[in-house]
Amino acid sequence: MAETDARAKAKASVEAPGPTEIRSDAVRGELLKAGVWLGLALLIGVCIILIQPILLIFAGIVMAAMLDGGTRLLGRVLPIGRGWRLLIVCLSLVAFLVWTILFAGSQIADQAATLQTVVMGQVERIAAWASAHGMGNLQIDTKTITENLAGTVGRVTAAVGTVLGALTSLVMVLVLGVFLAIEPRLYERGVAWMLPMKSRENFYIVTARMGFTLRRLMAGRLLGMLVEGIGTWLACLAVGIPMAALMGLLTGLLAFIPNIGAIVSGVLLVLVGFSAGTDTGLAAIAIYFIVQTVDGYLIVPMVAKQTVDLAPALVLGAQILFGTLLGIMGLFLADPIVAMIKVALEREAERNAGTQGKRKAAG
Repeated sequence: MAETDARAKAKASVEAPGPTEIRSDAVRGELLKAGVWLGLALLIGVCIILIQPILLIFAGIVMAAMLDGGTRLLGRVLPIGRGWRLLIVCLSLVAFLVWTILFAGSQIADQAATLQTVVMGQVERIAAWASAHGMGNLQIDTKTITENLAGTVGRVTAAVGTVLGALTSLVMVLVLGVFLAIEPRLYERGVAWMLPMKSRENFYIVTARMGFTLRRLMAGRLLGMLVEGIGTWLACLAVGIPMAALMGLLTGLLAFIPNIGAIVSGVLLVLVGFSAGTDTGLAAIAIYFIVQTVDGYLIVPMVAKQTVDLAPALVLGAQILFGTLLGIMGLFLADPIVAMIKVALEREAERNAGTQGKRKAAG
């Protein structure tokens, strides 16, 4: 042992600083700061390049929240293990998708082919009316509308730009959501393990609140989709509006997107209604306002009391921003993203208020 120490001391006495040795503490500090800023810039660049996979991962988290919410809700009536309840929820989802494809797919596909013809006919009538009343000569066709819509949904649409890409993305989101819902604590502990010890408690609090908010938010969305879809379908059948099944399906799916989804579904419903006559068109307008009133004044307030209360203008602005920058995926996920950001900011405000209170008490 003594011999080893002697050799180490002799070697240290022989070694001398090299040309790369930085003796100045100021230089070392500046290099450390430069490394931090460079790493942050690289991280931002990587996020921009990989924004589409990041959105798919976040969509998987949203799907996991919905599956977890259904599992927790089912646990109130079925006293069985969590794994079995999650299996029931997943099988129910698969059964609904299979039923939609096998039994309703052919009918909806036929109606979808007719819908394009009806909508374009109505748009051409509106353009002719506008031209007749001195509003300019409007030349509108399917290609022009498609190009305009493609230009407004953003640039990041490569992964969901085709039917095959959309199906692949949907499968990835479903699989990722199932894996996250099976053992959410495992991934939460894994992320917390990479954080400093002093930050882990706050991380657990923030993630718990985010999970609660996301579950309630998605529950409200699903409830609104169900009410709007079924209500529109039954009302269209009652008054004789064509393509009632397709109108109900589109209204229900578009209800997932607040504000913008209601406007798009309402425009389609009114156009299809007026294609069958003036009375049917007026009935379509009445149906739209009744369904949106029930959803806006009954379902949304009931859910908002249990989750983050988001201002409509804030959600609409986020949808416009994310839809332009991130494409259709950003449009769909704008509401959950804003809700998560608000939860994190509220928690940070609580921590700052607590720290300030402690300082006043100590003073």
